[in-house]
Amino acid sequence: MILSAQCTDARVNTITPHLFKKYPTVYDLAAAKIKDVEKIIHSAGFYHSKALSLIEMSKRICDVYGGQVPQTMDDLLTLRGVARKTANVMLGDYFKKPAGIVVDTHVKRLAYRLGLTKNTDPVKIERDLTKIIPYKYWGWIAIALILHGRSICPARKPQCAVCTLSKLCPKKGVH
Repeated sequence: MILSAQCTDARVNTITPHLFKKYPTVYDLAAAKIKDVEKIIHSAGFYHSKALSLIEMSKRICDVYGGQVPQTMDDLLTLRGVARKTANVMLGDYFKKPAGIVVDTHVKRLAYRLGLTKNTDPVKIERDLTKIIPYKYWGWIAIALILHGRSICPARKPQCAVCTLSKLCPKKGVH
């Protein structure tokens, strides 16, 4: 998740095989030299900060959590480079214990356009969504909004004419 900030999934998918081949365990990454990690992840952008975050996060996982990724929101948020979005992805997708709703740029945009929030801060948007979306749909709603945002309702040219949600959308045609 650290690599994906301001970077495409396609780019991350080309970087990670090399990163994991060189550093197959969290202990290997914790012991890595920052310059070596920077070389591997350079094309992801912000590589100085991302390399430092990857190494420092790995060190904390090794030193504090015995080499195991923590499984609570509070513990995940102690890791360098991990904020609520990343923690929510880990808890919901990997550990199957959702603690909230992932709010990325698509979820943020669609939640606003659909009138589900008036906020722009991701933490406040998440709070608004968790109040109105039943817990069992927390993982699904983020995926659904992300897919809808990518295919039908992108930032620049939403396709309101073919949108199945257009009858519900207070922002239809006004973007």
